[in-house]
Amino acid sequence: MTEAADHILINAEVHTLTDPDETADGVAIRDGRIIRVDRAYELDFLAGAETEVIDLDGGVLLPGFIDAHTHLNMVGRRLVHADLAGANSPADCISLLAESARESGWILGYGYDESEWSESRYLTREDLDAVSTERPVAAFREDLHVASLNSVAVDQFLDAMPAEDVLAEGGEPTGVVVESALDVIFEATEPDAAEMRDLLEAAQRHANARGVTGVHDMVRKSTAPEVFRDLDLEDELTLRVRLNYWSDHLDAAIETGLRTNHGSEMVETGAIKSYTDGSFGGRTAKLTEAYADADTTGQWVVTPDELDTVVGIADRAGFQACAHAIGDEAITAVLDAYEEQSADPAAARHRVEHAELLTDEHIDRFANLGVVASVQPNFLRWADEGGLYDTRLGEERRRQSNRYADLLDAGVPLAFGSDCMPLAPLFGIHHAVNAPDPSQRLSVTDALRAYTSGAAYAGFAEDRRGTIENGKQADLVVLDKSPWEQPEAIEDIDVTMTLVDGEVVYDGR
Repeated sequence: MTEAADHILINAEVHTLTDPDETADGVAIRDGRIIRVDRAYELDFLAGAETEVIDLDGGVLLPGFIDAHTHLNMVGRRLVHADLAGANSPADCISLLAESARESGWILGYGYDESEWSESRYLTREDLDAVSTERPVAAFREDLHVASLNSVAVDQFLDAMPAEDVLAEGGEPTGVVVESALDVIFEATEPDAAEMRDLLEAAQRHANARGVTGVHDMVRKSTAPEVFRDLDLEDELTLRVRLNYWSDHLDAAIETGLRTNHGSEMVETGAIKSYTDGSFGGRTAKLTEAYADADTTGQWVVTPDELDTVVGIADRAGFQACAHAIGDEAITAVLDAYEEQSADPAAARHRVEHAELLTDEHIDRFANLGVVASVQPNFLRWADEGGLYDTRLGEERRRQSNRYADLLDAGVPLAFGSDCMPLAPLFGIHHAVNAPDPSQRLSVTDALRAYTSGAAYAGFAEDRRGTIENGKQADLVVLDKSPWEQPEAIEDIDVTMTLVDGEVVYDGR
């Protein structure tokens, strides 16, 4: 006699996202794994006295979303401190910062994007002095490569910052700092373990409510790994977390015996992560030709020689590597490092994070090396005519940005993430399906796969999750509407339920 299921999800439009994408009426789950994907009549045979049957009311059932590039503590910070993403002006930012100020200590805000303001400029120390002239204030730009400080923070931390990363006018700091100068502020505002737990728990709830069942989290000089493991031990973790450690943890990771894919089913070690360049918003992404709106080609955050060393050590120690590279010169440097320093980049599943300004040669090299393109479709919000890419790069290079269809056509493994701008898979999928350049638009199915099986592949988990198949972990998301039926409005679809290991971790019905 067949053993009964623990849970049966019925009255659903199931899309397995296998190849081809098969459909069904529901799913049966036992011990956290899918045991049958079938029509309603067949699922009835698996119902026992203690089986929980959940009616999904015609909702669309998909594999759970895996965000392949996140900073969960930053998501938590936006939820706890001032969220500046909706600000439309410097004045809005000032008001939001003042409203969110706690009784003492730093006043912090995250996510401002001056490129969408009519007054398109960074916040300055004069702006933030209006928030407080007694306490330090920091407002971080959306990309976390630029921050604005008030005079208290400038006076307190200026001497510890690299002079080249402190913007000045007439010899006086404007309050705007970039790249390495931000490290000083991150260190000064780093939460302790108790506060980190609050941030990560808030971020976890936020992610689950958006259908996210797993994340690849980028961590550096943080208590986050400790907190994630504590939550796992206490059975309080409702996200699968893959920890990608910054390269300054490489020696410690080797010494303590960590390896890529080592850990539990809920918390595992991922890649060793490095930077190369900065961001387009900060004009610090490294280009082969100057910016359209400034006489600079950007800057190296980590030089190609330094990157070569990190990749070589990581590869020989058995680690996957991933490297932030946005500008075309930076992407070349990463591909060079993987080709020259890795015994087998495809087997190691080395990754390029962001890969925004790609050439045809880059795409061919991605395909030949088997390197994963870990990209963020959210960034397409800046790719419209007259948007940030147009301003920074000009029309020709704007059209060469975020070439997801070309990557897929070349057979490059494609993984979607959000970089928390914002953490919202349906928002990113919407932009990938409705990309400004019609030639780079993905089908609904391909965009969903990049956020499910593509991200699973980038984390060596394609045999366990990313599609709805017998034997796979029951990490699932339910949508109230079909993205195939309203491709022009995917971002408006709501998540009604999220399950991890077959257990409901979010119920928005």
